Order: sequence, then structure tokens, then C-alpha cells
Amino acid sequence: MEENLPILKEAKALKKFRLRVKFSDGVEGEVDLSEFAGKGVFALWNDYSQFEKVIIGPSGELMWNEDVDMDGLGIYLKLTGKTPEEVLPKLQRLSHA
Repeated sequence: MEENLPILKEAKALKKFRLRVKFSDGVEGEVDLSEFAGKGVFALWNDYSQFEKVIIGPSGELMWNEDVDMDGLGIYLKLTGKTPEEVLPKLQRLSHA
């Protein structure tokens, strides 16, 4: 794992499939996950009370149950608009090796 990888520290369900999140580097804000609602494993969210049960898993991922989760880094990228290479400099070095 990258040394300075931002770790998801807080997540709170809001209305319309939005989450308020906060990361270890101080970045915080709202992310809209409505594009996933009702698709594949996210059909779980058809019952909105299930979406509201979001927790942070042991690896900093968002979790709704054992089968439904999202990577914290993906949420960070969505929130900040950064690329994986900007957050993980080793990726950039590997792609140019």
C-alpha cells in the first residue's frame, strides 16, 4: 500500500444516493452514487434503508454488506477529480518504465 494513500475515515448517507465522506488527508465532500443505484449488486439499494447502512470496512472501503462494497480510492478519485497516477505516483513511474 502507498505510504500517503488517503484513507476513508468518515461516511454518512445523505438523500438521493449521496454520501458525505472525509479522508485522512483532510479532503472531504459529497459524492453522488446514484449512477450505481439499482444496477447489479447495487439493486440492494432499491430499499433505500439499505443504502443508509453504509459503513467503512477494514481496508477503508465503503461497505453495505458482505457482497456490496466500493473501494475508498475510487471514491477519493471521484470526489477530487484526480487521476490514479496523481494519487499514486508509483503508477506513473511504472507506466514509463
